[in-house]
Amino acid sequence: MKAELDENISGARNAGRPLLLEGGLDWKALSLSPKDMDFIEAKSAAAREIALAFGVPPLLLGLPGDNTRANFEEANRAFWRQTVIPQVARMQKSFAAWLQPAFGDFVFDYDVDRIDALASTREKKWARNGAADFSRIDE
Repeated sequence: MKAELDENISGARNAGRPLLLEGGLDWKALSLSPKDMDFIEAKSAAAREIALAFGVPPLLLGLPGDNTRANFEEANRAFWRQTVIPQVARMQKSFAAWLQPAFGDFVFDYDVDRIDALASTREKKWARNGAADFSRIDE
């Protein structure tokens, strides 16, 4: 069977010819062809471009690359600070402007301190404030 495979499938002359398997045999690909690898890379590049257009760090997409825990956490914080919170602020102002004529003065707000992704930043800020030697306890 090996000799028959070598004779009918191997070599430049037989490149690209289909392999017909019988008797319960099945084909297992051991690697990707250059065409498949190029398609996967193009798909990843398109996903990165779309993510950047919407303000999402490409690291959050889970694409292969330099995905470390520290990079992911920083990308997540940047996503919240640079994309989500500004969008929420715009929506808050739009809703307030739309509803204020009918309901008068009211507060339509959000709480940034409840965002779990920004908790480490908040903790660092409070630690710096607590360690400051220029302020007294009653301040």
